[in-house]
Amino acid sequence: MDLKIKDKIAFVSGSTAGIGFAIVRRLLAEGAQVVLNGRTPENVDQAVKQLQSEFTQAQVSGIAADFSKVEDVDKLLQALPEVDILINNVGIFEPKPFAEIPDEDWFRFFEVNVMSGVRLCRHYFPKMLTKNWGRIIFISSESAVFIPDEMIHYGMTKTAQVAISRGLAELTKGTQVTVNSILPGPTRSRGVGGFIEDLAKAGNTNVDQVEVDFFNHMRPTSLLRRFAEVEEIADTVAYFASPLSAATNGASIRADGGLIRSIL
Repeated sequence: MDLKIKDKIAFVSGSTAGIGFAIVRRLLAEGAQVVLNGRTPENVDQAVKQLQSEFTQAQVSGIAADFSKVEDVDKLLQALPEVDILINNVGIFEPKPFAEIPDEDWFRFFEVNVMSGVRLCRHYFPKMLTKNWGRIIFISSESAVFIPDEMIHYGMTKTAQVAISRGLAELTKGTQVTVNSILPGPTRSRGVGGFIEDLAKAGNTNVDQVEVDFFNHMRPTSLLRRFAEVEEIADTVAYFASPLSAATNGASIRADGGLIRSIL
């Protein structure tokens, strides 16, 4: 299927690994011009070189920016004044008991997970409206709805992303700009892989058993009964970044493996 995004300019935040990197690969495969992002120039350069070797005709570049630093974001916006497709993917997570989460962690999570998208949208969204075409996608999480008791601060930021996405969509009436959220379920990204490996070591067991136990006890409502692959999330994102998805706007699109039980 041709997603009709050839030569569209896309920016994917937090995209040198995991879901973000898979999204970049998928958009490049469709012929988009993609700008990826990581916190350090070294990580960005490494990711760009890897993609250039895989997609020899790819139009791919990168910008290093730490989204916990406003000055980094300002420099990024100066370097990349306009995009057609904005994927707000950057995010941090950390399991921690609620009573042990200090104020600093709440603010840090909000700064990176929520304000990153706010700042990017504040710059790019009006320009999309002016040219009457654009796609903004927030990579939220099933945790926006199914708030995880082991990291409530993370769930809060994912719910906030959905709210911002829907609010921005209200401002697109009568245009060809859409704003949506994707809600992945548990996904085998680099961060999650490390989390699972740590659980396996702590429990003196193996990764496969931890995955079984995770879905039996921590996410028992999952219908998929396994971690999604990053490519599966990227495929979903690519469609909603395309003109083919024009009828979907202001939506929270689940790629959660059936974990959320509500039908609406």
